[in-house]
Amino acid sequence: MTDTVNVPEVFNRNLRRRVRDRAYSRANGEDFFSQIMVEEILERLDAVKRTFKRVLIIGLSAEALGRELQKRGMTVVFADSSEQLASALGGVICDDDRLPFADHSFDLIINMGSLDTINDLPGALALCRRIMVPDGLLLAAFVCAESFTSLKSVIMEAEGDRVAAHIHPQIDVRTAGDLLARAGLTLPVADSDILSLRYSSLERLISDIRNMGGSNILTGRAPSISRKTSNIIQSLFDARSKPTGKFEESVTLLYLCAWAPHPDQPKPAPRGSGQASLTKALSGGDQN
Repeated sequence: MTDTVNVPEVFNRNLRRRVRDRAYSRANGEDFFSQIMVEEILERLDAVKRTFKRVLIIGLSAEALGRELQKRGMTVVFADSSEQLASALGGVICDDDRLPFADHSFDLIINMGSLDTINDLPGALALCRRIMVPDGLLLAAFVCAESFTSLKSVIMEAEGDRVAAHIHPQIDVRTAGDLLARAGLTLPVADSDILSLRYSSLERLISDIRNMGGSNILTGRAPSISRKTSNIIQSLFDARSKPTGKFEESVTLLYLCAWAPHPDQPKPAPRGSGQASLTKALSGGDQN
């Protein structure tokens, strides 16, 4: 485990567990965004010319992803801060930055929709490197910066001069790539996929956010939105939905790929050379 004593507690750990419990109860890890991330992660895994035997899956969509990997003959271990999820799957209850596993326990770690809401992200990535075997693979996906910009602007306009944080700060692609390298992981690649969505109701949009565990879990979080402000938000949502009847929203999904160090891995291209590619990164040290 890493030393998280001196890491600022940006997110309330207890509240995070409760929010993830509620999200798992609502959608069973099969929410809209998680389904997209699972499909994308499986496609990326298919591109890897490697056989994995023991995998750790973290995230609300662990069950769906785990079923697919078990079909491929992998031994799957589940972990999440959600007690409901961990209990249902016979997994381990823990935070991503406090993984209680021995060194070199897994040759594959997949984190789904969870890394963006932990207090010690550098520590969590370093932990992944430590508990992976040399040349083990880390794949991750989560909602990143420049997401829900339309909803954020509506809330800000409705709150006027009393704007408060209702959606937690999010990580951008460049920062994520830098953090992978900082954690000592090799051949790091961070890339994103922008989803252009249209919602016919505000309730459906809020539901999608809650189902993936995206509710506000900030320490010292802002007070709940008042009924008056909620009515204004609804009016602004309706106004922006005209004339098509759909509210346009944009969500960016960030995907990470990196390897635990191994002497036989190819050397990464110099930073800024533009020669790094997802295909090369997924090949890892396999030269076949």
